[in-house]
Amino acid sequence: MATCGNCGEPNPGRFRFCGVCGSPLPEAVQERRETRKVVTILFCDVVDSTPLGERLDPESLRQVMGRYFDVARGTLTRHGGRVEKFIGDAVMAVFGIPALHEDDALRAVRAAADLRAALVELNVELEHFWGVRLTLRMGINTGQVVAGDPGAGETLVTGDAVNLAARLEQAAGPGEIYIGDATRSLVRDAVVAQRVAPLALKGKTESVDAWRLDSVTPGVSGRARRLDTPLIGRARERRVLDEAFDRTTAERACHLFTLLGAAGVGKSRLVHDFLRDVGDRARVLRGRCLDYGEGITFWPVGEIAREAVGAADADGASALRTRLGELLAGRDHGTLIAERVTALVTGTEGVGPPEEIPWLVRKLFEGLASARPLVVVVDDLHWAEPTLLDVLEHVADWSRDVPVLLLCIARPEMLDQRPTWGGGKFNATTILIEPLPADDCYALIDNLLGNRVLDAPVRERIASAAEGNPLFVEEFVGMLVEDGLLVRRDDGWVAMVDLAETPVPASISALLAARLDRLELKERSVIERASVVGKTFYRTAVADLSPAPSREQVHGSLMALVRKELIRPDQSGLPGDDAFRFRHLLIRDAAYAALPKRERSELHERFATWLESMSTRHGVQYDEVLGYHLEQAYLQRVELGRGDGVSVDLGHRAAGYLFSAGARALVRSDVHAAVALLERAWSLAPVTER
Repeated sequence: MATCGNCGEPNPGRFRFCGVCGSPLPEAVQERRETRKVVTILFCDVVDSTPLGERLDPESLRQVMGRYFDVARGTLTRHGGRVEKFIGDAVMAVFGIPALHEDDALRAVRAAADLRAALVELNVELEHFWGVRLTLRMGINTGQVVAGDPGAGETLVTGDAVNLAARLEQAAGPGEIYIGDATRSLVRDAVVAQRVAPLALKGKTESVDAWRLDSVTPGVSGRARRLDTPLIGRARERRVLDEAFDRTTAERACHLFTLLGAAGVGKSRLVHDFLRDVGDRARVLRGRCLDYGEGITFWPVGEIAREAVGAADADGASALRTRLGELLAGRDHGTLIAERVTALVTGTEGVGPPEEIPWLVRKLFEGLASARPLVVVVDDLHWAEPTLLDVLEHVADWSRDVPVLLLCIARPEMLDQRPTWGGGKFNATTILIEPLPADDCYALIDNLLGNRVLDAPVRERIASAAEGNPLFVEEFVGMLVEDGLLVRRDDGWVAMVDLAETPVPASISALLAARLDRLELKERSVIERASVVGKTFYRTAVADLSPAPSREQVHGSLMALVRKELIRPDQSGLPGDDAFRFRHLLIRDAAYAALPKRERSELHERFATWLESMSTRHGVQYDEVLGYHLEQAYLQRVELGRGDGVSVDLGHRAAGYLFSAGARALVRSDVHAAVALLERAWSLAPVTER
């Protein structure tokens, strides 16, 4: 409910104006979740559908197209796409609505490839009943859109990225799938794609680069990680992991070891290094949790079972059952375990009572560990279903007389789902992987570039942008080399441009945006408002920028964001107030990028008002900061084409503070700062009628 500030009457949360007196309800407006986000759009169309309509009776045509739409919808939604509309015989789907995923582009190309394959089977049916065959063409593009509030049913997305996806589909030939350059960059290591000649597309002033998608490799990530460089800066974590394995083998016991850390911080790299050294002393089996799909609860158990017996995904249930039976021959209940585990992971009948599933998995692991120590790696545990977490904890609690190391890899948000994970167990270890210090980042950069000469300022710029995240280091280096911004010269590397304004790699932006999109609404609102303030911010400032009904919840949301490793407490310069800082500047940038420009402008102006009150209260000059926020409030409105009186007033206020800050810089002989500030103020002068 939203309370009217004029007459005090309550109104439903979606009301924008009071139902009694008609006054605006600003809180209600702020509850609307219109956001800017980068999504992947897929358009699919039937080739030569007009002649098809001439051949078939309307009733038959309706049935044919109905079957096509059913197959298309089923395939697209299975991969997480949201079918926005059917336009004639064209289908539009969006990947990233209502929630973003770091692999939305990969989901889209997988869906397109699967739809093309499904059409082969569908055509057998269509030819049998109606004597026709369908041919499709598709276009896929990734880019920024503005999305409505899914909670209010406003899921339609708008932006040039949508138009470009439609144009790519129209340019594709029969049976072809065209993907845009941005999409290809995000999926390059999982696809086979051929660059096509630059396309002259309707409505585009310049030609567009595109790729023809030939195939998608199953089970491969869109951007493969570099695991061939030496492990850097993880000696302590590696030692703790080695000790857990040694204890497991010496005591013939089960140990639950969990590696927590943000995406890209180096969990997988540490595990890779560990497994390389213990591989000749233990049986190593791996399974990964999936964040979407059918039958995903016990997917990791299925991967572990198949790897244990050398069975491929294409092998049927019978082959898996036979091989598991042979592996467990001589063990108590070996045949029963083989039959029921097979049924569990293949979805066939014969699983048995649900309460026996933990026992089945435990007995499977104990059987696999009977001859030599067993290391079971469960990756992406933050996506695990609660049932699987229960099973793994059962294995850890009840396994006896066999050496089993359960090595789980997860992001910190897993603890939101299972706060007690590993708690109270003597045979459990959980460690948090922190970002690398600067010197280790420098060493990693040198390794990635073959230890050839690189100017110190360039190395520092890359390390500063990555802020200790090895994946970010890797992606920044890769982008600079691929885009020709960092070039080999003789025995070293040379930056071809000033790297101060280097864009963030799309893969990193997608990862961070997806992480923020999974936050609860109140946490998302808080972190977005904090992003307007800057990398460092105060609790009271964020509360002041929040809707009045939710201000009391701001502190709790900030604590939740600390637990999720998105922000951290910082030293406060204001008495009685709490200060925080973003764990990574790129997290702040991702949160800020999601805000509509209209809302950014309003929040910048409101923060300037808050800062003016702080300046008056504490007698501190904040001219430069005030000038910046009012300048941003003005610029966001101008970019939206709002050159009204409000914009003029914002520009006038911003220029005044910037002039004042520039004058102060001159007094202290800081010429460079003074010039920059005065130039910014002068650029706003036209709106102040200079």
